[in-house]
Amino acid sequence: MYGDDATIRKILTELGDTWAVVGLSSNQGRAAYGVAAVLQRYGKRVVPVHPKAETVHGEQGYASLADIPFDVDVVDVFVNSDLAGAVADEAVAKGAKAVWFQLGVIDEDAYARTRAAGLEMVMDRCPAIEIPRLG
Repeated sequence: MYGDDATIRKILTELGDTWAVVGLSSNQGRAAYGVAAVLQRYGKRVVPVHPKAETVHGEQGYASLADIPFDVDVVDVFVNSDLAGAVADEAVAKGAKAVWFQLGVIDEDAYARTRAAGLEMVMDRCPAIEIPRLG
């Protein structure tokens, strides 16, 4: 398990409301699009991070985490596992407080590096599933 209930609760309720969603585009058929909408309904600011830098759900997009001109609290990662570790490292460099790898995204080395850097981290879970369960 890469994210106990206490860590999930901390990320969702205590670490801040600005979420950079890596892989979020205007493609409504992608999971990131729907998850971002759920996060917004729960009061999170969703910042799209995608090479196209599209505006999604009313929020300006950026091509990379480094391009975002303000702090982000959580980096939610919707990329393949083989690309996710680099995103986790970028999240550390950006000064995020937590990294969240979506369902099916697992990189144990990235998990170890991210935790060693002092960030909270969850892998292979979905915040849109977890946040309603908080009650």
